[in-house]
Amino acid sequence: MSTAILTGQPVPGSSLEGDLRSLGFDVRAATDAADAETLLAAVPADQRVALVDARFVGHVHALRLGLTDPRFDAAAIPGAVTARSAARPALARALHTASAEASNGSVVVGIVADRVAEALDTDLHRPELGELVAEVPRDPQARNEARQSVASVDDEAIRLRTAVKSRDGFFTTYCISPYSRYIARWCARRGMTPNQVTTASLITALIAAGCAATGTRAGFVAAGLLLLFSFVLDCTDGQLARYSLQYSTLGAWLDATFDRAKEYAYYAGLALGAARGGDDVWALALAAMVLQTCRHVVDFSFNEANVDSAAANTSPTAALSGKLDSVGWTVWLRRMIVLPIGERWAMIAVLTALTTPRITFYVLLIGCAFAACYTTAGRVLRSVTRKAQRTDRAAQALADLADSGPLAELVSRVMPSPYPVLTRLFALIGAVLVLLAAWVDGPGWSTVVCAVVYVLVSGGVVVHPLKGALDWLLPPLFRAAEYGTVLILAAEADVNGALPAAFGLVAAVAYHHYDTVYRIRGNAGAPPHWLVRAIGGQEGRTLLVTVLAALLAAEDFKVALTALAVAVALVVLFESIRYWVTAHRRGAPAVHDEGEPA
Repeated sequence: MSTAILTGQPVPGSSLEGDLRSLGFDVRAATDAADAETLLAAVPADQRVALVDARFVGHVHALRLGLTDPRFDAAAIPGAVTARSAARPALARALHTASAEASNGSVVVGIVADRVAEALDTDLHRPELGELVAEVPRDPQARNEARQSVASVDDEAIRLRTAVKSRDGFFTTYCISPYSRYIARWCARRGMTPNQVTTASLITALIAAGCAATGTRAGFVAAGLLLLFSFVLDCTDGQLARYSLQYSTLGAWLDATFDRAKEYAYYAGLALGAARGGDDVWALALAAMVLQTCRHVVDFSFNEANVDSAAANTSPTAALSGKLDSVGWTVWLRRMIVLPIGERWAMIAVLTALTTPRITFYVLLIGCAFAACYTTAGRVLRSVTRKAQRTDRAAQALADLADSGPLAELVSRVMPSPYPVLTRLFALIGAVLVLLAAWVDGPGWSTVVCAVVYVLVSGGVVVHPLKGALDWLLPPLFRAAEYGTVLILAAEADVNGALPAAFGLVAAVAYHHYDTVYRIRGNAGAPPHWLVRAIGGQEGRTLLVTVLAALLAAEDFKVALTALAVAVALVVLFESIRYWVTAHRRGAPAVHDEGEPA
C-alpha cells in the first residue's frame, strides 16, 4: 500500500483523508516538516509516498493524476508531491531541506509539500489539470471559493473525456470512443484490468478468424461483427488504462503485440474460408501481411531516426503539414487516407460480411499500397528538406531494426567499404535483384546467386553508423526483400500448403521485428545478440530460403518452410515472453504509448 503524509494542521470537515484512502493511500498526519521526515523514514523503501498539505482543496481526479500515475517516479500538483521507490532518496533529501528551512523560520508550516517539490533534484512530472481544481487556500474565504470551484466542475466527466486518446482516427473518434469510454468505466468499477480487456479483444478476434474460416456467408457476417467488437475492446483497454491510470510495460507490449496477432490471424481465417469455397487467396493474405508490416516498419524507422532530433519539424514539408492541420477537414482526411487501424478494420469487417475474401484482400492491398506511398513520400520529403542531426541512439535503433545477422557482420569485417552512400545504393540494388530473380527464375540457382549478392551488399551497411538523411529507409527495405522473397518463392513452388507455410514463417519473423520495436520504444534496447544470431539475421534467412527452394522439391520445400517457421517462432516467442514477464516482475517503468494510430 502507498502512504500519504498530511502536513500541517487538519481542517475540520475536510474530505481529504477519505479521498486519499479511496486512491489506495494509508494516511498519516505530521505536524511539521520534521515530523514528516520521521514518518517518511518509517515507510518501507519500496513503497510510494506522498506529501499532501492538510489544507488541500481539489478534485479527487486531480489527486489521482498527481499522485498515482505509475509512469513517473516523481510528480507534483499544487499542495501535493509524490515519489516512487526510485525517487525516494531525492524526496528524503528535499524534505530534509524543507525541514531545515522550517526550523529556521523561513518556511511557514502547512506548505511543506510545495517546498519539497521545488527542492527535488530529480525529474518531476506536473500533470496538466485543465479545469480540475488543486490548490491550498490560505484563509476561510479562499477555501469556500475553492470548494465552490470544485462543485462547479464534474471531474468524472473530465476523467471520461480524457480517457480517450488525444489523437486518433476518424472512425475511432466518432464511431467507437463515444461509447467505449463507458465500457472502460464499467470495467474499472468491477476491478478489471486493461490486460484482461486486451486478452478478451484477442480472443474475440481469434473467434472472428474462426468464423471466417468456415467459408459460409453466415460465418463471414459473424466474423465481420466480431472483428468490430474486438476493435471496440481494443479501444476500451487503452481507455481503461487512462481512466484508472493502470499503465505497465507488460500492458503496452500486450496491446501492441496482440493488435498485430489479431489482424494477421484474421487474414489467415479469410484465406482458410476462401479455400473452403474453392478460391486460393493465400498469396493475397501473405501479401497483405507483408505490405502492412513494411508500412509499420516505415513508421517505426522514421520515428526512431528523428525521436532525438531538434530539427524534426523544421522542414518546408512539415511547415506545409502544419498549415493543413489548421484546416479542420484536412486533418481528418489525412488521418483517414493512411488507413489507421480503425478505418482498416472497419473496411475489412464490412467487406468480409458483404463480399468475398478475394475482394476484401484486393481492396485492402490497394488501400494499404496507396497509404504506404503517401506516408513514405511525405517522410522522404521531410528528410531531404531539413537539416537534422542523427544521434548515436537513433543510429543504434536503426541498426537494431535492420536486423543484420552473422553473415552481414562477417562481410563487414572482411570487405569493409569506405563509401557509405555507395553501400546504401548497393543495398537497394541487391534487394531489387533478389526479388526480381525470385520472380523471374523462381526456385533456381540464379536466385541463390542474387541472394549471395544481397548478403554481400547488405553486409556493407553494417560498417557505417546509420546517420544519413534517408537511412531510416533501410529497415523497411530489408523487410520487403526478405518477406517478398519468401512470398514469391512459396507462390512459385505451386504446391498445396507452401503459401500457408510461408505465411507462418513471415508471421514468426514479423513478430521478432515488432518485438524489437517495442523494446526500443520502452528504452529496453534490442533483443539480445544471440537471438539475432540464432535466427540468422534478415540476410541469412533470405539466403537460406533461396537455397532450400533451389535444393528441394516443391513438397519438401513446403515441409522445410514449415519447420523453419516453427523453429523461429519457438525461439523468438520463448525469449520474448521470458523478457517481458521478467521485466514486469522486476517493476520495469510503466509505459503507455499514445503514438500514431497503428
